[in-house]
Amino acid sequence: MRIALVGPTYPYKGGGAAHTTELAHRLRAAGHDVVIESWRAQYPSFLYPGKQTADTPDGEPFPHVLRDLDWRRPDGWVRAGRRLRSADLVVLTVLSPVQVPPYLGVLYGLRRRTRVVALCHNVLPHERKPYDMPLMKALLRRVDAVLVHSEGQAEKARGLAAAPVRVAEMAPHLPSGTAGRGGRDGHSGHGPAEGVHDRLLFFGLVRPYKGLDLLIRALPEGVSLRVAGEFWGGLEETTRALVAELGLDGRVELRPGYVASADVPGLFADVDALVLPYRSGTASQQVWLGHEHGVPVVASRAGTLGDHVTDGVDGLLVEPGSVEGLRDALAAFYRPGEPERLRAGVKAVDPEPYWTSYVETLVSGSPDSSR
Repeated sequence: MRIALVGPTYPYKGGGAAHTTELAHRLRAAGHDVVIESWRAQYPSFLYPGKQTADTPDGEPFPHVLRDLDWRRPDGWVRAGRRLRSADLVVLTVLSPVQVPPYLGVLYGLRRRTRVVALCHNVLPHERKPYDMPLMKALLRRVDAVLVHSEGQAEKARGLAAAPVRVAEMAPHLPSGTAGRGGRDGHSGHGPAEGVHDRLLFFGLVRPYKGLDLLIRALPEGVSLRVAGEFWGGLEETTRALVAELGLDGRVELRPGYVASADVPGLFADVDALVLPYRSGTASQQVWLGHEHGVPVVASRAGTLGDHVTDGVDGLLVEPGSVEGLRDALAAFYRPGEPERLRAGVKAVDPEPYWTSYVETLVSGSPDSSR
């Protein structure tokens, strides 16, 4: 089958680019002829004020990539659609409603000559704008099918359009140097040194829905916290103010900025657990990332986080949005012997069965899926 993935790929950074690239590799390994139709310029700077690309890709780049899409050039959107008419399947990877106008241009160029699936990482954003729902309705009403990563997202998609909705659990696409396409039985060997370090880790893009403020307020006495990742909007200043207000300057270490994949193992080398205190969520790689680096995960039951933690075995689960609940869980985590016991229960994820199922779900239902 000739498949075109439309979306970000390396050198763009972040989970969306990593997922699109890994999906292309997996589809090609399954025997399909794959191209990624990607971006020269993805977002205007006022929507994404930081640097959008990384100097070093987080994984293996895909060899067959066209980079003609530009948010400033609608003619290029239509031209891409015309170019993709020969494909058997076009997959529009949707990370934000901001992408919808270019995708409508691609669909205009396609003229409904090719089956189109909207692969929605989030049907609607965590922090919504008034235009989000109308844009997503406009897109989902014009595609042949929608693929999402959870039943909760499927309900949202069904509420916006009548297109068939399929659910495929997001497959692992961890940075290179951790879990790769070959899979493995044990974790990466980048685990923390023996002993209890009295330090926790919050890692990844810092956005309000991820609940860093809850974790800072719940931080147990005598335990420090490392925060590593880009801060969204003005959250760095807000976080620094909260840390100062609570008198935690000596215990909360902020490392703002994008973390290259080569630097990720070092973040886990001297911590006891990765903490994911999300207020809400959809699909996430973060639990798998923590386990791949040999640490237990304390997470809220938000999105798919709760599906990836075995409570009391390789981490602890709490209800989302509660400082008290999180504080109690962290106190339980630091009972004598618990960090070591939970660390012993950690096993790395095997990506193979996830990707087999994911690829089958994506291509099934297409007229030429048997090719």
